[in-house]
Amino acid sequence: MIKEAIFHRPKNNYAYAYNADTIHLMLQTKRDDVDHVKLIYGDPYDWSNDVWNTLSMPMTKSGSTALYDYWTISVDPEFHRMRYAFECSDHIETLYYMESGFFTSTPADIAYYFCFPYLNNVDVFRAPEWVKDTVWYQIFPERFGNGDASLNPEGTLPWGSADPTPTNFFGGDFQGVIDHLDHLVELGISGIYFTPIFKAHSNHKYDTIDYMEIDPQFGDKETFRRLVQECHKREIRVMLDAVFNHSGFYFPAFQDVLNNQESSKYKDWFHLWEFPVKAEGKPNYDAFGFVSSMPKLNTENAEVKDYLLQVARYWVEEFDIDGWRLDVANEVDHAFWRDFRKVVKAVKPEAYILGEIWHDSMPWLQGDQFDAVMNYPFTNSAIDFFAKESISAQEFSDSVTKVLHMYPKNVNEVAFNLLDSHDTPRILTLANGSHDRVRLLYLFQLSFIGTPCIYYGDEIGMAGGQDPGCRACMEWNVEKQNRELFCYVQTLLQWRRTEPVFGNHADIRFVHVDNEKNYIIYEKFNEDTRLRFYVNNSSKVLEIPSDELHTTTVKEWAIESEEKKELTLGTTIEIGPLSFRIFEL
Repeated sequence: MIKEAIFHRPKNNYAYAYNADTIHLMLQTKRDDVDHVKLIYGDPYDWSNDVWNTLSMPMTKSGSTALYDYWTISVDPEFHRMRYAFECSDHIETLYYMESGFFTSTPADIAYYFCFPYLNNVDVFRAPEWVKDTVWYQIFPERFGNGDASLNPEGTLPWGSADPTPTNFFGGDFQGVIDHLDHLVELGISGIYFTPIFKAHSNHKYDTIDYMEIDPQFGDKETFRRLVQECHKREIRVMLDAVFNHSGFYFPAFQDVLNNQESSKYKDWFHLWEFPVKAEGKPNYDAFGFVSSMPKLNTENAEVKDYLLQVARYWVEEFDIDGWRLDVANEVDHAFWRDFRKVVKAVKPEAYILGEIWHDSMPWLQGDQFDAVMNYPFTNSAIDFFAKESISAQEFSDSVTKVLHMYPKNVNEVAFNLLDSHDTPRILTLANGSHDRVRLLYLFQLSFIGTPCIYYGDEIGMAGGQDPGCRACMEWNVEKQNRELFCYVQTLLQWRRTEPVFGNHADIRFVHVDNEKNYIIYEKFNEDTRLRFYVNNSSKVLEIPSDELHTTTVKEWAIESEEKKELTLGTTIEIGPLSFRIFEL
């Protein structure tokens, strides 16, 4: 047994409270090294005749990568506390792994064991329940719909008349969104994520001038209030983008710094290296990247902190928004985000707090800062396998399995799963124009654990390269829309909404992957239903033996007819090129 690969730590994703009564535990071992794992546990105060009373439960292998197996278990300790160890067995030996190391038998002294001191209800990670059943739709307001031409900025171009650039405008506004809300209802959307709407200089609005004002090209506060109300009438939640890492160049406090330099009363609002402050070329102050027009805010400064927390409170309190997406969230101090959460949740306990972080985000997901992060590890894996074909089936399975085990389950259930955004090329472009590959991407995204997000226009087949190419005007000419793709996504969202096992109320695991034939088999399952997905990522017809199903009669979920058909299988299962089949077992 390779003891060096066996790992557990009684915190984070390895040991956590799933709810007020249940503890989830995970153990990592070398792949195919350990045959069986049992959990040995008991209440530290439960003794009989000087012998500690324990229970034993088998753990389940919940996933594997090229390097590791992951073993998990759910426990409901009667008194919300426990000491525990892991009994690991292979064909040669049995070892007991605990906080003090490895033993060939269980020690009498419970001080050697791992400890979960007490399941305090207040420490349970809790995100809003509604998020689990939400499907988001990301809108770049300047490019979604021009509903009020009187608001057009100077030089606004006719809708869709030119390719998007970093500086051109097409007049997208709130009225344009209101005019097309029924498109989202028809698709099956239940949440809108808006990129920034506050007064700014650019077309993307990530360079804020005034956090308390709507950008005049979008409308006024009353129009925004009406937009939120119209969304809520349709059971669509609204999430705004908060750019608190940095301000814009024309933010009054930064302009004061440029004008008054060391005499400015706002000099401590930013991370200035020296005087005079120079905004030309590479800045001599901290900024977003090295973009001089986006100076980094000093969120440790009391005045800055108070101002931004007022912003956080104001838009929730006054306009009843449902969440905040936090731009460049990993570069802002943790203390600020803890206070941010307290302020937002005090106004609206069920508000969703989403951080933009592209890497392992466990430090932000302890229940005291964010409800979720943008799940870019998921994004990268799906794009690399289905769209780019740059990784094998096994590498894809390994990557997704790692994603599923890097956070607690109650975190994964509200993870923000996107395929593309205003920061990336569109999925059709990433898939080299293959609509079939886009269909496979949507199948996996919309059957995965978490809360998925669709970037505006993807559902009708819009293409576009890296920013600014991905920010083109929404295509509203139905004859230029891919309505077949729209109906396909619509059906998947209907399944997600009405079939718990397809959506977010089931577990997921890979059953088999094949690098040579380039296909994957994965399952979604809960107490009631088991679905098996056969996905052919190759351009050839695929035939897979059906004997491993251990049944000849299944229900097939047909995407074209939206029906479940009773089916008697032959000796093989045939799957067309870049296609899939779903069986209910």
